[in-house]
Amino acid sequence: MTSTRILSEIRLARLKRRRKLWLSIHLWLGLLFGTFIAVIGLTGSILAFYPEIDEWLAPGLLTVKPPFADATYKPLVDIIAASVPEMPGEAKQAHMQYPQNAEAACRIRYAVPIAHGATEFWEVSVDPYTAEVIGKRLRWSSHQLFPTTFIDFIFILHYSLLLGEYGELAVSVISALTIISVLTGLIVWWPLTGKWRQALTIKRKASAERLIFDLHKTSGIYSAAVLLPVLFSGIYITVPKYVVPVVELFSPATYRYWFHSNPNINLASLGMADAVKIAEREYPSGRLQVIYGATKPDSTFTVCKDGVKQAGSLLRRRCVVIDRYSGEILDIDDPTIGSAGEVLSHWQWPLHSGQAFGMTGRILVCLSGLLCPLLFVTGVVRWRHKCRASHKATQMALRNKIAR
Repeated sequence: MTSTRILSEIRLARLKRRRKLWLSIHLWLGLLFGTFIAVIGLTGSILAFYPEIDEWLAPGLLTVKPPFADATYKPLVDIIAASVPEMPGEAKQAHMQYPQNAEAACRIRYAVPIAHGATEFWEVSVDPYTAEVIGKRLRWSSHQLFPTTFIDFIFILHYSLLLGEYGELAVSVISALTIISVLTGLIVWWPLTGKWRQALTIKRKASAERLIFDLHKTSGIYSAAVLLPVLFSGIYITVPKYVVPVVELFSPATYRYWFHSNPNINLASLGMADAVKIAEREYPSGRLQVIYGATKPDSTFTVCKDGVKQAGSLLRRRCVVIDRYSGEILDIDDPTIGSAGEVLSHWQWPLHSGQAFGMTGRILVCLSGLLCPLLFVTGVVRWRHKCRASHKATQMALRNKIAR
């Protein structure tokens, strides 16, 4: 045996010893947090198509029929004005979802203060072609644990496990540990002997134990490219106050939710429609997507458009943060400008939702979420298989020892 062969075998043995450590980390992370990861992944799969699911569950409230082909919408100011009489005077316009297809209603969400400092969130649906109210619904109340709509329940379960602010932090920690689990899984999967075909495929006509192993292995490796950015973006979106300072160590970064309007007693607040006009002067192309309303004296308007055509950027989403009194643009989410840290921030929601890559991206995010329960179940079954095999080997060794 040559010295090169000996050194190669020594190196391989060392790598296998290290891999046992990574396997232990991967195993215990999965066993301890796998249930939560499965819930977060499954709810994320549903949310990848939440607009369509919401419309499917409440078609009479959230869908409309165009009066004729190529019909146009009423002016935005008329659509918003139609919703105002449906709410009490103290209600604040918190959010507006602009129709993203020809049969979708325009949805304006209101924050309505009620007794004991609690807030109810109502949504008024308006036909964009006629500016007539279709109906309204209570989405959730701040003093209740469970929202009243299925999609809101899934949203809150996804980002906080129904545990409020502490739940948001818990989900972020679990997501960070899942990133470690995915990375250790990749280390354990890596074929040290170069058998790539075996590592990348499911063996045909294999035993049940081998099938479980191959399902876990291939599901993990093929989903990793999607899971890693989705997990990181989820942490970024949920707890930016912890992530952005870390990003700022490497590059200046801003986060649009941190900007505030400058209250001015001499100026009346702008409306949502005014904010949209300001944003459209900045970005004339594309389609209005959402408006985040100003519910507090120092809140800002944020107008987001999709499909903005601009050279040098794959991402078509742009968001403009606007002072509610002066109309001054305070911040812009635009990946063609700004520092590396700001561009990183701009990509997080489109990556997390899959919208950065259109329908293909949304499908990939949905599938990666569905694989989380599969990875957990196959991982647990594989662990049980190994436990039984180890127990049998121990029993056999004991019998042999007694027989001697």
